[in-house]
Amino acid sequence: MACPRLRKAIAKLRLMMPPGNGLVRYVGLNQGRWAAAAVVIILIWMLATPCKACFSIVVGKGASTDGCVIVGHNEDDEAPQIVNHTKVPCKSYPPGSHVSLRNGGSLEQVPQTWAYLWSEMPGMVFSDGYLNEWGVTVCSDQCPSREDKPQLTDGGIDYMLRRLVAERARTAREGVILVGQLVERFGYIDSGRTYIIADPNEGWLCCVVNGKHWLARRVPDGEVAMVANSYTIQKAALDDTANVLACRDIVDYAKSRGWHDPAGDGGFDFAAAYASPNAATNINNFGRQWSGLKYVSSEPLQPAPHLPFSVVPRQRLSVTDVMRILRHDKESESDPAARNSPFVCALCSGRTQTSFVAQLRKDRPAPIGLVYWVCLASPRTSFYVPFHFGISDFPASYRAESVRPTSEAFDRRVRAPFGTNLEEAFWLFSNFRDKIDGKEPAMAAKVRMEAERLEREAVARQPGIEKAAAALYETDETSAAQLLENYSKGVYLSCVEAMHTILSPN
Repeated sequence: MACPRLRKAIAKLRLMMPPGNGLVRYVGLNQGRWAAAAVVIILIWMLATPCKACFSIVVGKGASTDGCVIVGHNEDDEAPQIVNHTKVPCKSYPPGSHVSLRNGGSLEQVPQTWAYLWSEMPGMVFSDGYLNEWGVTVCSDQCPSREDKPQLTDGGIDYMLRRLVAERARTAREGVILVGQLVERFGYIDSGRTYIIADPNEGWLCCVVNGKHWLARRVPDGEVAMVANSYTIQKAALDDTANVLACRDIVDYAKSRGWHDPAGDGGFDFAAAYASPNAATNINNFGRQWSGLKYVSSEPLQPAPHLPFSVVPRQRLSVTDVMRILRHDKESESDPAARNSPFVCALCSGRTQTSFVAQLRKDRPAPIGLVYWVCLASPRTSFYVPFHFGISDFPASYRAESVRPTSEAFDRRVRAPFGTNLEEAFWLFSNFRDKIDGKEPAMAAKVRMEAERLEREAVARQPGIEKAAAALYETDETSAAQLLENYSKGVYLSCVEAMHTILSPN
């Protein structure tokens, strides 16, 4: 956050502006001394609040080259961290079983839970990602709210919210409804968050608020939505239940708190009512959302708070297009003016511990149609490796102890001389990131080019691998799973070879 003195300077500058002009618009339209002062303050503010936090993308099925929903997510968290990947099988439970929540509450267990792929960050309450056997994908972005009087029951709910969606939901809509039921029953513990919940047919942004309020909106099939740590749902037609779901008192509660004035606001705006004003106007948040949306938008977008919930893309997006956006940093900007703009923000950073792209195809059996492209460390210095849902499990190298490392242990592993221990994927990729970050920017560009080459090759090999796996599944599921696992292993080994070559002095 900017220091108090800087906040006062910004407030003073706003008072000097002509009425009706926001900070961004004022800088763009005025060439005098106050416009120059505004630019200086924005640049200082940028240094005080670097562009680093989670980022998510939802591509509607009509906006993707595969005709399916695609989800992309960068998970940013302060080191020390470790990321494990595993496949959890479906499970059955006897009548009367219960699920224990982290803070003391409990709820009834269902007779059967679904199998899912799990990105685990031990010790972190809000960082795990999931993809279940129905293609339901769950991840999240922290989105602070203005709520300061939350109502909680039995300690509230936090960590288990997304896990329960992965275990119980067969569709994204079911997942959203479940989130709403659990938030209304227990109350949400954190300030606020947007849960990205998607399946092969639909992608939803589900905004939860500290306490018992929530609202969700479906991403239109032909559009693309992006989230960068502030609520993006603005005007929402609450009677359009095909596309909007919410708790019953979402408007009345905002009115009771003075956050919404029906007479003066011209319709209910969820973000305006519930978002923390600091988060909504933070240049790191709307700057990152704008930096992502401008990659795809068919219409020019101005950098400013309250960007569109979703946009129509210039062309349909593929998984490699989504990877490119998630990999964005200032150095990847081809336009020099954009590289120097204070509004262009990196979408990945040294804090990005893992990233994924979920390819949720429905035109083939789920074991083959659902692909979880995993990137360990920051995408700007790393590689996406594909894992089909039909694998028996992730390689052992993608799993370690489910304990968050100490700072000393983390630093020792990532700062050690680079090696090629194939049995420790997270440490291997994180060690490589450390070496590249310590070199000139041209090295990151070299990594990006090599990563994009390997990912294009992996995508090109997909059809043949999947056709062979589909034929095998009819008679021998074990051999089909082995084929898919070998495909993933081959891509992984190619990435390791590329890392070694890039760092080789010869």
